Amino acid sequence: MPSGPRSAASVLVLAYVAFVSLGLPDTVLGVAWPSLRAGFGLPQAAMGAALTANVAGYFVSGLAAGRISAALGVGRLLALSTGLVAAGLAGFALAPSWPLFVACAVLVGFGSGAVDSALNTYAAVHFAPRHMNWLHACYSAGATLGPAAMTFTLAAGASIRAGYAALSATLGAMALSFLATRRRWEGPAAAVGWAAGSAWAALRLPRVWLQLAIFFAYTGLEASAGQWAFTVLRETRGLSLEGAGTWTAAYWGGIAGGRVAVGFAVGRLGPDRLVRAGTLGALAGAVMYALLPGVGGAAGLVLLGLSLAPIFPMLMSRTPARLGAAVAAHAVGFQVSAATLGMAALPSLHGALADALGPRAIPVALAGLAAVLALLCALLQRGRPAAG
Repeated sequence: MPSGPRSAASVLVLAYVAFVSLGLPDTVLGVAWPSLRAGFGLPQAAMGAALTANVAGYFVSGLAAGRISAALGVGRLLALSTGLVAAGLAGFALAPSWPLFVACAVLVGFGSGAVDSALNTYAAVHFAPRHMNWLHACYSAGATLGPAAMTFTLAAGASIRAGYAALSATLGAMALSFLATRRRWEGPAAAVGWAAGSAWAALRLPRVWLQLAIFFAYTGLEASAGQWAFTVLRETRGLSLEGAGTWTAAYWGGIAGGRVAVGFAVGRLGPDRLVRAGTLGALAGAVMYALLPGVGGAAGLVLLGLSLAPIFPMLMSRTPARLGAAVAAHAVGFQVSAATLGMAALPSLHGALADALGPRAIPVALAGLAAVLALLCALLQRGRPAAG
């Protein structure tokens, strides 16, 4: 643990910055996609190649997060991983062909995965639920700034390569700041708290598998709605470039703002109640997005984002109590990996659906996915927390 209140506060601030850096590049592809598709001559479903490459790198480094953190320390891990993301974004800006762009997506994913797992584990064990919400609000703030910056770049007449170059420079600066402050993480690095229970013990618990399914469905819904929002609003709802970009940024901003608000409300309402309300609100927003034209449908997209806000951080924060301390750290790592798979697989499936039936089918599929998520969360909350 940190040696004193000031050290603990500095670690928390650095964790917030780390989550912003994680969010910045994750949501830009949806805004950049029409330009990439036109520039490289790609079908809609080709987005799945970049997402799958990203998740492959993310998945591998996420599973190894414990060993990487123990070997390097959290400070060096943050600096190295953020530097790798910056290098991958620079590759996006320079790639002359689609295969090279996809290869850079592996680098971006690998740079993000280990720090995501390690910080979520540390936060679930050592931070109060309100901080878990605010940490993920920082991720959502980064996820909001990313597409907003790319939209501004395109509206100004610059190319997506310029947008990716700017993001690379931003992440590079963050990597240098983590390197300069690496010693502040020497205490927390030893306290990440990987438990003595085995990974196989975690996998034998049915509730672990239920939570893996929930995290897969949740991130699949969040990422699919966000990555395809620009295309749906631009190509099927007739919005201008600026309008589609603004509503897409508002979706991610709704998640960020909702998590800030939930951080203040969780002490009074409790995490389980917030998850229930979030799943029902997400279902209502997805149905509005699917059925209503114009501003009504776009407002449903924003309601979907607002409603999704508490689900991921509250489920992550409740993992130690729900599953028990002996397997919690392993479960958190598995949940991050399942979330990463959902983030890649389900938007890719939505791309295939768009190729087959047109982008108009995507909001309808999102409504069905929101219903599945609500059902899975209701099943999880019927069980009792584990002892220990």
